[in-house]
Amino acid sequence: MKDKKKVLLLGPAHPFRGGIADTQNYLAQNLNTLGHETHVYTFTTQYPKLIFPGKTQFSEENAPDNLDIKRKIHSFNPFNWIEVARSINHLKPDYVIFRYWTPLLAPCWYGIARGINKNIKKIGLVDNWIPHEIKFWDKALTRIFSSQMNGFASLSTAVGDKISLDKPDLPLWKGFHPIADKLPQAISKEKARKALSWPKDKKIVLFFGLIRKYKGLGLLIEAFSKASLNDSKVILAIVGEAYESSNKYIKLIQKLNLNKRIICDFNYANINKACQVFCAADVIAQTYISASQSGVTPLAYHFKTPLLVSDIPGLRTPILEDKTGIVSEIDPEKISENLQKILFDDTLPNFQDAFQKVRKKYSWKSFGQSLMDFMAKL
Repeated sequence: MKDKKKVLLLGPAHPFRGGIADTQNYLAQNLNTLGHETHVYTFTTQYPKLIFPGKTQFSEENAPDNLDIKRKIHSFNPFNWIEVARSINHLKPDYVIFRYWTPLLAPCWYGIARGINKNIKKIGLVDNWIPHEIKFWDKALTRIFSSQMNGFASLSTAVGDKISLDKPDLPLWKGFHPIADKLPQAISKEKARKALSWPKDKKIVLFFGLIRKYKGLGLLIEAFSKASLNDSKVILAIVGEAYESSNKYIKLIQKLNLNKRIICDFNYANINKACQVFCAADVIAQTYISASQSGVTPLAYHFKTPLLVSDIPGLRTPILEDKTGIVSEIDPEKISENLQKILFDDTLPNFQDAFQKVRKKYSWKSFGQSLMDFMAKL
C-alpha cells in the first residue's frame, strides 16, 4: 500500500498476561491487517518479583498469530535502555508507541526515548495518566516521560482530558477502549452456568477482574446486605485474582452473613473462563471508586451482558452514550437499589439492541486507523 508505515510498539505483550498485554497484541494484529509493518518489543523483565502482587506475570495462552514480538526491554536496567534505543534506530520505524500505565515505567521509557533518532516520532499510548493509588513522585515521573513524546493517545476521553490539562500544547487523540475481535463466541446462559456449577434459577451479578482497593468490591459486597437486595435470592459471583489480601473480603462476607449468596473465585481468569462467567451473569457490576477506563466494559459489550457502573467519568461515558446499562452513585445503598432496578424492572432484555448497534463503533480496526491518522499529522 502507498502509505504503508513501520510501527514499533513498546510495552507488555505475549508471553506477559493481563489486559494491557492483550490489547497490545490486538493493536499490533490490527495494524498489520491495515497493511502496516508492525513490530513489538516487550519485556525481558517487567516488574521485580518483590513488588509484583500477583501469582505470575506470564500467560498460559499460545502466542498470537503472525506477530513479531521480541523480548528486549529490562524495565530497571539503564544499560539495557541504551541497547534498546540502538536496536530501534537500526529498525528505523516511522513511529514508536510507548504504552504508559504506571509512573514506575517513566525512567525506562525516558531512557529509551532520549536515545531514539529525532526523525522517529514517539507517541505515548496512555492507559492511566494519574495512578489509582497516588504516590508523591508520580507527577515528576510522568513529567519526565512526557518530555520525550511528540504526542499522546488515550483509550478513553476521561484520560485524554487529564492529559490535555497537563500538556495542552502537545498533540492528543482521545480514543476509546476497543472490543477485541478474536474473543470466543458467547454461549447460552444455561450452558455457562452448568460448566461453572452456578445456580440455574437465580439472578447473578458478576464482579470480574483483578481485585484492587480502588475497584470498590467492598462496596458491592455491602450492597448485598442492604434492604433492596437482602431479601432477594440474587447471587454475587466474584471472579479474579486478588492483588491485595482476599481475607478482608471473606471476613466482610462472613460478618454480613452473606456466605450462601456470594461465590468467591480468587483466581486469574483466562479468556475461556471469562466467556463462561460473562455469559452466566445477568449483570456486570463495576462499583469502582476511581477508574480511567476498564477492559471489563468491552468484554461485557462482546458478550452482551448489561453493566452497572459507578458514576465516574472513566466508566459512565460509554454506558450513558450507548444505553448498555445504568450508572450508580458510589454508595452501598444506592448500588443495592440500582441492582434491584436493573435485575427486576424488566429492563434486561432492552439492552440487547443497544449492544448490536455499538459493535462497529468500538472495533480495533477503527481504533487502529484513527491512531494512524493521528500519528500521520505529527
